[in-house]
Amino acid sequence: MEEKKKRVKDRIVSAAWELFYEKGYDATTVDDIIRLSDTSKGSFYYYFDGKDALLNTLSTVLDDLYLSLKEEMDPYMDSFEKLMFLNYRSHLFMERSIKVDLLASLYSTQLISKGERSLLDQNREYYKLISSVMEEGQKRGEINRRKSVSELLKYYSLCERALVTDWCLNKGSYSLAEYSKEYMPIMMESFKGKQL
Repeated sequence: MEEKKKRVKDRIVSAAWELFYEKGYDATTVDDIIRLSDTSKGSFYYYFDGKDALLNTLSTVLDDLYLSLKEEMDPYMDSFEKLMFLNYRSHLFMERSIKVDLLASLYSTQLISKGERSLLDQNREYYKLISSVMEEGQKRGEINRRKSVSELLKYYSLCERALVTDWCLNKGSYSLAEYSKEYMPIMMESFKGKQL
């Protein structure tokens, strides 16, 4: 039963973000979301108070992406390369699937939120996956041990947010994915380990 509920909620979230990208947030209606997700009004309002409540689901959308990227990663890839792969692919997804103005407004609401800041929730799949890659990297000697995994994770996510924020400030005038591909390795260079 729980799995079925999750599937319905996931369909609503997925449909909403697809529509936000295609039509824009303001032009998307609850009826549009219900139609595309093939659910009912009752189901929609069971999970969400209204369209605005869906804005808080960005972290869910991104976590679903990270779960799929985890499956795609070559287990024999160097840990540093895995981190760069995850960064590039997540930023490519954002660039292709989330309108820059919507992303900017979502980031700004996280800045002024007095309640939960969902993007910083340490229980997210994002943080679990990045932490596990870093732990593996430290064990293999591919990521240095001078800093703890939690310190490395904080810096890594700070770098990712900085790249996204700059992209938003520049109104998406360049490719976030390509810029990240070039500059994230430079930003993270000091965390590379010495191969044993």
